[in-house]
Amino acid sequence: MEHCFGEKLRTVRQRKGLTLKDVAGRAGVSESLVSQIERDKVSPAIDTLLKLAEVLEIDLDYLFRDLKRERAVKVVRSGERRTIEHKHIHYEQLALTEDQEHGIEAYLIEIAPGADRGSDAYGHPGKELGVIVEGAGEFEIGTQVYRLEAGDSIAFASDLPHVLRNSGEVPLKAFWVVTPPKGLE
Repeated sequence: MEHCFGEKLRTVRQRKGLTLKDVAGRAGVSESLVSQIERDKVSPAIDTLLKLAEVLEIDLDYLFRDLKRERAVKVVRSGERRTIEHKHIHYEQLALTEDQEHGIEAYLIEIAPGADRGSDAYGHPGKELGVIVEGAGEFEIGTQVYRLEAGDSIAFASDLPHVLRNSGEVPLKAFWVVTPPKGLE
């Protein structure tokens, strides 16, 4: 995707009552180059763009604001969610981003009474956040155990062994987020 700065630069220059020659001289570039950039005929080198922004006293966020608005968005429709049943646990994937370094995975889980999810033997890289929506349970991480009830939330580094256990009489329902994504298996 090509990002065009020309219109914004020209608008600010004109509002400040500066000519192409004024801006070019202060930025140390040719008048022709400034004109081409303003008409989006050439894409400026970053150092040139920074000089122009400085001369025109433009905040860089203003220049890049449109770029931030054009990021990919993933929508998962209610009826299209990926679901998995595994050992008395129902997983419903709400979101998954593909970026392994900064990605997230979010899902609803339902754990039957007496069942658990996780591992008391190993952890995995990353962080997790959970919110108990219905029911109650115990969350064990390392050597610590926490009692969790509806409305409670928990956040932790997931490199320690951890287990969420339904210790109640009704299904435990929770909203869970993992980063980086592990993917439902």
